[in-house]
Amino acid sequence: MDFRPAWWCRNAHLQTIWGSVLRPIPQVRVSRARWELPDGDFLDVDVLSAEAAAPRLIVLHGLESSSSAIGVRGLLSQAHARGWGGIAVNFRGCSGEPNRQPRSYHGGATTDLAWVIAHVQERHPASALLCAGFSLGGNVLLKLLGEQGDALPRPIRAAVAVSAPFDLAASAKALERGFSRVYQGRLVENLKRKTFQKLAAHPHPVDPAALRRVRTLGEFDDLVTAPVHGFADANAYWAASSSAPYLSRIRRPTLLINAEDDPFLPATSLPRQAVAGNPFLTAAFTPFGGHLGFLSGHWPGVPTPWAEAHAVAFLAQHL
Repeated sequence: MDFRPAWWCRNAHLQTIWGSVLRPIPQVRVSRARWELPDGDFLDVDVLSAEAAAPRLIVLHGLESSSSAIGVRGLLSQAHARGWGGIAVNFRGCSGEPNRQPRSYHGGATTDLAWVIAHVQERHPASALLCAGFSLGGNVLLKLLGEQGDALPRPIRAAVAVSAPFDLAASAKALERGFSRVYQGRLVENLKRKTFQKLAAHPHPVDPAALRRVRTLGEFDDLVTAPVHGFADANAYWAASSSAPYLSRIRRPTLLINAEDDPFLPATSLPRQAVAGNPFLTAAFTPFGGHLGFLSGHWPGVPTPWAEAHAVAFLAQHL
């Protein structure tokens, strides 16, 4: 199932923008639920209903995105067509309402995902579980799979990560170059806005004047992400949270979908050696596709979301 980009949408930035902003949002009926976490915080999730014993697909979104993201809804739509249930998770503070704790989420925070998996397993004991993550959510998912290795709960059958930034340092640096600075600017402004809200609600180690001067994701991670979550600086956060070192330990069939022209990650950071050394990993590293794009099809007409169809087909093979 090779990816062939639409002839009118081969450029990485066209793929990225059309795939995440301009493409029609797939329609699927979900219900919002609030799950209380052990530390007093909460996660808002969108639940796709299905038969009691049907497989359940757990989906994670990307940085400063949400369960309403086009790709997330696309996966849920594909799952619904197969009769699966779904749980689209909003990271802390990403559902439209600030979370309760001073901390939020970050690229290596796997505790909440581990709790979600256990909670879904408890609620649906007869269901096989499948996992998928987009962008930063893909990094979180892959890191958890590697952390747990053979100890991963048995109901989890397979996983897919789409456009995961395996090397967070390389990704942060890629966003400082060329047109990618446009994506970075949008992300950083959203992160700063949320952090100012945190400053008004909680004691916080962040200097407001310094926060106003932040312009890059690296500066934000150094000033906010790292100290709030217990890392010495951005480099320590990136090193501890990148999924690349964990890939060799994954013990479930896992598909990695990434484009070599992804403006969020240089092609040199794709983990080809890890894939070659771990039979549980399958790579779909395509020349084109951008970041969360992977749109094929002919003009005129609605482009076809190749990554979502490919992801669900892979997951279905392992049920």
